[in-house]
Amino acid sequence: MRSTVEDNEVGITQGTPETAPIIRQQTAVYVYEAPLRLWHWVTVFSIITLCVTGYFIGSPLPTMPGEASDNFVMGYIRFAHFSAGYIVAVAFIGRIYWAFVGNSHARELFLPPMWKATFWREAFHEVRWYLFLEKIPKKYIGHNPLGQLAMFFFFVLGISFMIVTGFALYGEGLGQGSWADQLFGWVIPAMGQSQDVHTWHHLGMWYLITFVMIHVYVAIREDIMSRQSLISTMIGGWRMFKDDKPD
Repeated sequence: MRSTVEDNEVGITQGTPETAPIIRQQTAVYVYEAPLRLWHWVTVFSIITLCVTGYFIGSPLPTMPGEASDNFVMGYIRFAHFSAGYIVAVAFIGRIYWAFVGNSHARELFLPPMWKATFWREAFHEVRWYLFLEKIPKKYIGHNPLGQLAMFFFFVLGISFMIVTGFALYGEGLGQGSWADQLFGWVIPAMGQSQDVHTWHHLGMWYLITFVMIHVYVAIREDIMSRQSLISTMIGGWRMFKDDKPD
């Protein structure tokens, strides 16, 4: 019996439909569309810029020699930080839009199917795999269940928090009545005072840095040890499978 799997992945089943393993005939599936890949890499370099400049904003450089008018180092750092913040925010809005118009994998970031029992069983399997307690990993076309959870709770919620608190602080500099103050000015009194928002925003930076380190480690590990490509998929869009064995 011949069955077609999502994204034109074709398989052949042998035996009864309930017990037959699926043998993949196609070794590559187009997963991540160009706008999604562009958003990913623009966000990567913007977050790096935000973290580096944000660190120096929180821990400024030593006093520069000469007249203050001859040095604008912190001004350039703040400008780079604000510019990268704008890019991340606009790109994130575009990413939300693409979740509606892109393929099914474009929605995985925002809608992990946490209401399904099979989702949690496979997520637990992935936890055991990452802890080296499972010998054979499963195959996934898009994100695996644990990856979907991590991207939603660490990245989507984390970057949303950073955008909201960041523009709230930015609105302070623009002044009362500015667009940033009108849209995000409520954040400061809601969280206590300006210094509280500064502190939480700074802690959020370390939260994202921790996520990035874990994300890079997992991507490299999976590219080496799993049964499908990972890093190259976010470059070219195609998921390459390393074997045709059953799932």
